[in-house]
Amino acid sequence: MSSPKPSTIRVGKRYRENRLNGPYDAIIIGSGIGGLTAAACMSKMGKKVLVLEQHYTAGGFTHSYDRNGYEWDVGVHYIGDMGADHTLGKRLFDHITDGQLKWAPMDANYDRIFLGDKHIDLVAGPDAFRAELVKAFPKEEKAIDTYLGYLRQVSKAMPAIVLSKVLPNLALGPLSMLAKRKAPEFLNKPTREVLESITSNQELIAALTGQWGDNGLPPAESSFIIHSLIARHYLYGGYYPIGGASEMAKTIIPVVQQSGGEVFTYADVTGILIEKGKAVGVRMADGAEIRSPIVISNAGVFNTFNQLLPKDAPSWDYYQDKLTTVQRSMASNCLYIGLKDTAENLGLPKTNYWIYPGPNYEKQMQDFLADPEANDIPMTYISFPSAKDPSFSERYPDRATIEIVAPGPFEWYEEWADKTWGKRGDEYEAKKEEYAQRLFAKLYEKFPHLEGKVDYYELSTPLSTDYFCRYCKGEIYGLDHTPERFELDWLKPKTRIPGLYLTGQDIMTCGVVGAMLGGLLTTIAVSGFKGLPLAKKMFVG
Repeated sequence: MSSPKPSTIRVGKRYRENRLNGPYDAIIIGSGIGGLTAAACMSKMGKKVLVLEQHYTAGGFTHSYDRNGYEWDVGVHYIGDMGADHTLGKRLFDHITDGQLKWAPMDANYDRIFLGDKHIDLVAGPDAFRAELVKAFPKEEKAIDTYLGYLRQVSKAMPAIVLSKVLPNLALGPLSMLAKRKAPEFLNKPTREVLESITSNQELIAALTGQWGDNGLPPAESSFIIHSLIARHYLYGGYYPIGGASEMAKTIIPVVQQSGGEVFTYADVTGILIEKGKAVGVRMADGAEIRSPIVISNAGVFNTFNQLLPKDAPSWDYYQDKLTTVQRSMASNCLYIGLKDTAENLGLPKTNYWIYPGPNYEKQMQDFLADPEANDIPMTYISFPSAKDPSFSERYPDRATIEIVAPGPFEWYEEWADKTWGKRGDEYEAKKEEYAQRLFAKLYEKFPHLEGKVDYYELSTPLSTDYFCRYCKGEIYGLDHTPERFELDWLKPKTRIPGLYLTGQDIMTCGVVGAMLGGLLTTIAVSGFKGLPLAKKMFVG
């Protein structure tokens, strides 16, 4: 079997030491959406920012790739809150792309949750959302209303939580007390516990938590904060970037360049330079040292403090200790499918399918991990990107794409972890093929007419996630969103090391807009008082 050809979709400029054009006001490690957001926000404030990306294309989990005449997104399956200009997410996207990124709505029924052989639809708009749930669970009207009220209360409590990430520690004491006083007591309890306090109907709970794959933790383990943020995020429906996921980096990079900054790819940072206890720049794989008074890591806390920070740096021990208080999020497999026909002809929906064997998410997950062969796949997510993107058929006439995401623990593939991408051998390929066929069975169960229509497919594993995005256990959402995680005071932009900041999904939460919020908060933390107008513009409008 010949190894696959690398994708031709390349966003960003290829790094060479002689292409650097310093001095830079800040260096950002990693071009995921959090890093790009910070870079664009700082550029708009007149800062010259250098973004360094080890992959061949910018965008992190928002990049796209093409193979065999098809194109897929790797992480942007749908985004909420893009239909109205006044939401934080839409304001932020318009700010960092100069309004160049355009959105297409999905179907009003954006998510369909299958519990065994019955399904429940999540429908856009709070009234329609409620009506659909009441139709499915007529006796649960009161619980459904209570639930929607809880979502609103979490939303009101969020500004204080967000603020606590950027205020100096001195102000933090009184603020966190205030935030806790105002916050509802269920705020940071486990999701399942909160829902079981308002209903005993397990199918309703399963319907309400049917998007748990969007944060990677089943409801018994996740904080109600992350559940609420995701549920509210999609309450007005799902949207997709016109032109595909790679349009994000494409429209942000010109804004980074406005103040002389640049986004370099193939730019592998191997260490953070520390002098006299301060971060003063980075060291590259080619030996080059690039200096800057501010270093922002968008590489995740594990990479930052385990790989990039030298062991003799101040607070190294402190952060090693802190890393024991967080867990890496779930790893996944993704089946990328190409079909030689249009999404329209094939009847592909603009609705995501979430397929579960039944309502008991935790047990299904446990059983599967204990014995993957004997037990059903506990969660299968099917997305139809070519149906969601109105420009797809112009770019790829008579083509359609499907993606299927399902749990795929790193341990399954660990023995091949040191082998090169695309050259991991027959046994690895056979293991992938077996899982791919199980995922196809899920697809054909819902869309039998697609059988025999598949032109091309490939399965990615946690090893691909590590290779392209440097998450060494294949984790896709950074850190687990447990109640404990939301109590930690060190997950914020400013580190204990002068000049070193963090950004991305580990600061606030996962998801595209979660990571972007991380980028915004980092900009505010770096800028001090100069960041206040930006904060006001984004949060207040």
